[in-house]
Amino acid sequence: MTDVTELTLAAARAALVKREISAVELARAQIAALEAARVLNCYISETPEQALAAAASSDARLKRGEARPLEGIPLGIKDLYCTKGVKTTAGSRILENFVPTYESTVTANLWRDGAVMLGKLNLDEFAMGSSNETSYFGPVISPWRRPGSNVKLVPGGSSGGSAAAVAARLCYGATATDTGGSIRQPAAFTGTVGIKPTYGRCSRWGIVAFASSLDQAGPIARSVCDAAILLRSMAGHDPRDSTSVDRPVPDYMAAVGTSVRGKVIGIPKEYRLDGMPPEIDKLWGEGVSWLKAAGAKIVEISLPHTRYALPAYYIVAPAEASSNLARYDGVRYGLRVPGKDIIDLYEKTRAAGFGKEVRRRIMIGTYVLSAGYYDAYYVRAQKIRTLIKRDFEAAFAAGVDAILTPATPSAAFGLGEKGSADPVEMYLNDVFTVTVNMAGLPGISVPAGRSAEGLPLALQLIGRAFDEETLFGLASAIEQSAPKIEPPSKWWT
Repeated sequence: MTDVTELTLAAARAALVKREISAVELARAQIAALEAARVLNCYISETPEQALAAAASSDARLKRGEARPLEGIPLGIKDLYCTKGVKTTAGSRILENFVPTYESTVTANLWRDGAVMLGKLNLDEFAMGSSNETSYFGPVISPWRRPGSNVKLVPGGSSGGSAAAVAARLCYGATATDTGGSIRQPAAFTGTVGIKPTYGRCSRWGIVAFASSLDQAGPIARSVCDAAILLRSMAGHDPRDSTSVDRPVPDYMAAVGTSVRGKVIGIPKEYRLDGMPPEIDKLWGEGVSWLKAAGAKIVEISLPHTRYALPAYYIVAPAEASSNLARYDGVRYGLRVPGKDIIDLYEKTRAAGFGKEVRRRIMIGTYVLSAGYYDAYYVRAQKIRTLIKRDFEAAFAAGVDAILTPATPSAAFGLGEKGSADPVEMYLNDVFTVTVNMAGLPGISVPAGRSAEGLPLALQLIGRAFDEETLFGLASAIEQSAPKIEPPSKWWT
């Protein structure tokens, strides 16, 4: 093997089991790759010693023939997941030196199955952002570039570190979280696969909260098959999370490559936005053609409340963020800026510890929850959320198996190109993804083509609650039909 970092997770796993390579060799190769790519700023913390120790243990198990599902596979962990004894910052100054004494359920599941941690991945502060430019630790730089240009591009957000690291071959897969599109949008921008599972499929315990009724853990990977392998280990019931659903976790990998003949795919007319770039519309049409050629039936559907999803989301999410982030007060953990009294301590700590975007969302959330505005904003937004959920339920009740849409309204853009003057410009990046979170449904982003500038573009599939298997089957059909997107050239080495 020439460069083991180019292997998919599935191929690396097979090579380990066949003893064609050792887990320590795999870990060393990935550690060298991430050290050579620090200019991308994907990792906030690196854990090479821990990775090599875990890899050595995996080699011992492999030698004994006791390989677990992810034995010896090096992964990156979004720095929103608490990792025992390893700094967990949420991309914020207020948690810059926070070291948890406990492990999140999802990462514990991964270690249970033999995975190896390479380090903690950069993200938008408290997962609030669509470009990974709000991190206290600086923006992540996409490994992609426009041909003939040195302009630094965003990897998407909030899981930008996860997506960029997977695309740049700095890990075999990564954990991510999705509150309004934070798995699917960065996956779309970087030519990787990202799935947001059904709300309740993966435990939220030990993951720093943004908006508790919207947050969901999921993987970003190099292929549909790799994403399926990771999700099976990440998912499962957790009694410590009251929103975790107690139902069996399917073998998602078995769904990859299955026939999609007879599947009914809905095309929502409301997603044809005014001013949609022609290349996005063209890609959507190609996706329809690929699924039709694979034997699926295409029908037009209506999701009439889609137009209200983005404004409703940007009421519900900040309201929940305002409540969740109240715990960061400088008293029990995290940054503390002394004050003349307790109120002064609170104010100085939060002013110094939170970045501009986080402060903006806390203020919006506090406003919409305040007396006199609660009914006018928050209650109304929750009613809209119910109507959005009903739109999807009606489509699925009519026999639709999944819904095909664009994943993003554009390809990746340059650092600083959006949102500096008007934050709403940045929020519009989530226009195709927020409905899925509002309804609690699963959604997957799969690479499907390139923009006129040669940058990755993706399609999104939305499924019934807890029917991720259908999404993996359909995403696999698109993956097989779409032109293969080669990884970006390693200009940073």
